[in-house]
Amino acid sequence: MAAKRDPDIMHSERHYLTPLFEPQSIAIVGASERGDSIGATVVRNILEAAFKGRIYCINPRHHSIFGQPAYAHLKDLPERVDLAVICTRAALVNEIVAECGKAGVRYAMVISGGFSEVGPDGIALEKAMLDIARRYRMRILGPNCLGLVRPANNVHLSFTKGAVLPGTVGLISQSGALTTAVLDWAAPNKVGFSAVVSLGTESDVDFGEALDYLVSDHRTENIFLYIESIRNARRFMSALRAAARIKPVLLIKVGRNPAGERAIFSHTGALVGNDDVFDAALQRAGVVRLQSFDQLYAAVSALYLHLHPNGNRLAIVTNGGGPGAMAADHAADIGIPIASLTEATLSRLDAVLPSHWPRSNPVDIIGDADPARFGAALEACLADPQVDGALVILTPQAMSDPTQAARVVIEQSHKSKKPLITCWMGEEQVREGRLLLRSSGLSTFRTPEPAVEMFAHITRYYRNQKLLMQVPTSVTDDHAEPLLDSAKLLIETALAEGRTQLSEMESKALLAAFHIPIARAVVAHSADEAARLAHDVGLPVAMKVVAAAIAHKAEAGGVRLNLHSLNAVRGAYEEIIEEVRAHSPSARIDGISIEPMVLKANGRELLIGVIDDRVFGPAITLAAAGANGEPGSKRVVALPPLNRFLVSDMLNAESLKSRLGEQRNAPAVDMESMETLLLRVSEMVCELPWIKEMEISPLIVDDEGAVAVDARIILAPLTTDAEPYDHMAIHPYPSHFHAEYLGRDGTRVAIRPIRPEDAQLSRAFVDGLSPESRYFRFMNAIRELSSAQLIRLTQIDYDREMAFIAIEGEDGAAKEVGAVRYAINPDGESCEFAIVVADDWQGKGLARRLMELLIQAAQKKGLQYMTGEFLAENSRMLKFVASLGFELHVHPDDPALRLGIRALK
Repeated sequence: MAAKRDPDIMHSERHYLTPLFEPQSIAIVGASERGDSIGATVVRNILEAAFKGRIYCINPRHHSIFGQPAYAHLKDLPERVDLAVICTRAALVNEIVAECGKAGVRYAMVISGGFSEVGPDGIALEKAMLDIARRYRMRILGPNCLGLVRPANNVHLSFTKGAVLPGTVGLISQSGALTTAVLDWAAPNKVGFSAVVSLGTESDVDFGEALDYLVSDHRTENIFLYIESIRNARRFMSALRAAARIKPVLLIKVGRNPAGERAIFSHTGALVGNDDVFDAALQRAGVVRLQSFDQLYAAVSALYLHLHPNGNRLAIVTNGGGPGAMAADHAADIGIPIASLTEATLSRLDAVLPSHWPRSNPVDIIGDADPARFGAALEACLADPQVDGALVILTPQAMSDPTQAARVVIEQSHKSKKPLITCWMGEEQVREGRLLLRSSGLSTFRTPEPAVEMFAHITRYYRNQKLLMQVPTSVTDDHAEPLLDSAKLLIETALAEGRTQLSEMESKALLAAFHIPIARAVVAHSADEAARLAHDVGLPVAMKVVAAAIAHKAEAGGVRLNLHSLNAVRGAYEEIIEEVRAHSPSARIDGISIEPMVLKANGRELLIGVIDDRVFGPAITLAAAGANGEPGSKRVVALPPLNRFLVSDMLNAESLKSRLGEQRNAPAVDMESMETLLLRVSEMVCELPWIKEMEISPLIVDDEGAVAVDARIILAPLTTDAEPYDHMAIHPYPSHFHAEYLGRDGTRVAIRPIRPEDAQLSRAFVDGLSPESRYFRFMNAIRELSSAQLIRLTQIDYDREMAFIAIEGEDGAAKEVGAVRYAINPDGESCEFAIVVADDWQGKGLARRLMELLIQAAQKKGLQYMTGEFLAENSRMLKFVASLGFELHVHPDDPALRLGIRALK
């Protein structure tokens, strides 16, 4: 039993953006022969590209343009075109978009500027344009974009000059200027592109959709993005993660400082979020971020040359100690470990190097090294299992022979699959060698630092791919369930009272509901009561003002620490009241909290925060307490949900190692306690979308555990139509969908959403299907799943698709016996499903149970319709879906297929 050609694993399936990227007919509105006008440049480019489709020039003042017949209006064309390219001034665009809609055009590319990037008037103009487009169900690329190039299809619809070579790199950019610079560099460097698209202000078609197209495009092997701002974080993350699972993705994002943010807003009219949150998002997406134009050129070259590392341990081979030290220092600065060579490798190097070589990495082969010594040392390093890649540095010395050394290095590169980067320092003597290296496909640099950065950026792909594979749940299952009802009641009570900031007592109660250890406090309303409570709590104590309006109590004089006597407690009470009233006369004081003074001989103070990034939503931060105010300090940021792997990655950050590790006369902190605590914070963020800000500071941690001494939480009301986890950029693993099916023969089958680690189960499942079942499922004679197909089936985004698998048996004996999935269509209202059940489980009711779960999940998602495509000859499937309420019709595009439609409401 099976259904549907699955677009996730079938290249023949047309993506809905295909008419935009691969149009068969084009209308250029504003076409012209006038000098270097946009309209003239676009027409020249498409003609010089030898476009094989139909070209229509629209300009009422011309009868022909560059030999092409010109038409006054779109309505005069002899056919409905796939794509309209609008090159007129902004004031005319909306009228033209309306003409496109009336003429049945489904895609329009607006190259014209003068919209949201110029201010309120432009924003209004852009909104009106989108309203018109939506009325006619038309999609818009732009406005204020450079255009689109698809070399393999002879499509060059941009106002850049020069030809673009066909290749395997897909480029998506928000900057037309950067796009022109990249294309100008690419041609002489023999770098080709599968597609180049400039998005402009992203009024409609955005990064997520363009990325989604490149993911499905078999011509695109590597993807590069230039980003200034993100408009839809969830869709962007969804598409980015889907892309990075299959193809390497590199990007540059600007706006790392206020000046950059202002420049972005003036260019795109969009806001920019926190830069370190953006970095955290990229890490979870399996993507590598570059910082400069030079790094872009080097990285694109590396991708084009298929440089794919498996780790980040670097060996440095050099004939100069100084350059080797420079490379090693820079590697340490950017977190690239210098490989520890094995004893076998050291012995092998002993045999080919002078006796006084330093026997360490960097491998200094001494200044008198000839080409043969370069080759022998490099061969030994590349063969070392503890080396993931190598950097060879040559300085022109008396016996160097840079040209012959380059030939030897090239020969060694053919013997190993590990990344190899070269640095031929100097100019005159090394020019020929550098040209040889470059022509052979090796990346080569003039100085060590950019060479190391190149290796770092490419190998970061290895680390981020591990983070991408993580699919945490919203609530971990390795400790007590949180008291969700109590936590929600506390929040709803505060909001009902018109308060968005919780008191310290309320904030700690919220932490306690998620089993986060706290320093418990009681509240006193007089000096005498404070003394009695301090006696009960036990000296020494800490005292803090309880006042909702005061966020930073110490600054207002509202904190006293380490009080060892009851008289000191009485005096502190009066002092706090007096100082707080002087600092904040209008603040209501609800008492003074008394809590035991947390004294840990080996304690370290940390700050755990939750921030609400304006692009990516909630993010969890971790830093040394007070780090936000310390010059040069750095917080570690991660996007929820988290699991132990992701938390461990946070705690191993370079900026925290000295804080958490062993110190003089002090053991390392209890990392397991820290992991558990961060997991509980992640749970809070997932399950309590009202939290806008949270700060646990100080969190005191030592080798025995952690305790939250103080906490501050700020809330925000939810919109009435908010869905669970809508506030998060990454959808948690939907563990609440776990179910069970009891077969008619008593066999139990577990049903749950699919995970990345199910890849081998799924491969074995498809391999075990009969040829007929495989044919009905995939609608061709597929024999086995490719690696890319397997990734697309098992590594899904739960926000835009869902897949359930049925598993019989446990652990090593587990096997998949059924799978069902849906993918949400671009309209956001409907989805398409596919199902297949093992041959020996057909007719036992499992397929119906799987479909019931899938339909429930789609209904919970708010989808309106579910559709499926079936072979007309698959009578058993047609009968089954009809019994589930699907209406069957002859497929409008293929009479050999049937289209099933079921309303979900």
